[in-house]
Amino acid sequence: MYIDNARRYTHQRSTALTLQRSLLPHHVPELPAVETASRYLPCGAHQEVGGDWYDVIPLSGARVALVVGDVIGRGLHASATMGRLRTAVRTLADIDLPPDELLTHLDDVVIRHQGEQEPDTDEISATCLYTVYDPISRLWSLSSAGHVMPVVVAPGTTDSASTARKVDFPDLPIGPPLGLGGLPFETTQCELPEGSLLALYTDGLIEGRARDADAGIAQLRDALDQAPASLEDTCDLLLATLLPSRPSDDVALLLARSRALGADHVATWDLPSDPVTVSDARTYAREQLAIWGLDDAAFATELIVSELVTNAIRYGKAPIRLRMIRQTTLICEVFDASSTAPHLRRARTFDEGGRGLLLVAQLASQWGTRHTREGKVIWAEQPLPAGRSPGPGM
Repeated sequence: MYIDNARRYTHQRSTALTLQRSLLPHHVPELPAVETASRYLPCGAHQEVGGDWYDVIPLSGARVALVVGDVIGRGLHASATMGRLRTAVRTLADIDLPPDELLTHLDDVVIRHQGEQEPDTDEISATCLYTVYDPISRLWSLSSAGHVMPVVVAPGTTDSASTARKVDFPDLPIGPPLGLGGLPFETTQCELPEGSLLALYTDGLIEGRARDADAGIAQLRDALDQAPASLEDTCDLLLATLLPSRPSDDVALLLARSRALGADHVATWDLPSDPVTVSDARTYAREQLAIWGLDDAAFATELIVSELVTNAIRYGKAPIRLRMIRQTTLICEVFDASSTAPHLRRARTFDEGGRGLLLVAQLASQWGTRHTREGKVIWAEQPLPAGRSPGPGM
């Protein structure tokens, strides 16, 4: 009987671990906003696998979302719940919600899942840290649902004597864990110098049987102060320094080094709300593409700019702004002060309008709308002509 129980436990743990690893990202693409490295470390063999996860999600406008979360509980149920929450986060991120609004919707998802459970099942609860980094403004926006604070390490300043680093924990209001409902989340913003190191992790990294959170944070600070240049080596250093050979809890660790898109990769124009300005917008776009050496993309880009600016003038509100971003792709964005989002529809034969967004969708590899505090942004993304990509380390 004991052998059968041991075999059953080993099989369940192996199944949960396989499920957990299959639901975590296997490959993070090269991104213009950040360089990343990550680790997932399951707990010791005598413990069931938990529901820790991390994710790196590309967003519109060259931005990126960095996410880490922890499902309360262990075993197959925790791993499956982690997969559902990670999928929900990716779906909500695709709508380009601010961090606090995304966590509010994710809280609703967890509450709905609770209502679908069997009466004798443990209640679902989780923590999550959702952050967004913009390499153009260098703003890092973050919101926490009961999750431990991230760490920011400022880039070192080297002189003849030493290398000084500042290891800081952002002053982040920590909201309630997911699943309680009815309580607000807050978004905090800070500006990051280029080359800042961001560390997002679950509590298994800093807490253990023989160490409380404060002692773990102190060790984490000391280790990051001596972190090597390589993010992969830094991941290994943190795990070796802070964790015993068999940790009592799962650990998810995500490191990111911020990049910045310089002024030579971004062009912005303020446009009057007048149909005459559409021709000017096409001219601005064509001239900027010539500066970037992307004349081959002029025809499609001029059409996209023309349709997006026309849409903003007809259906949006002033002020209107056109922005073009050259990174691993070419992005055209049009800002306006209206919150009304356009929708793709099929124009009938004798309709005079309704074909603009269909044209944009055919010319662009991706397009969409994101809402801001001041209005909305309609964006379209095109692949760069072969051999014209500046690469992620611009």
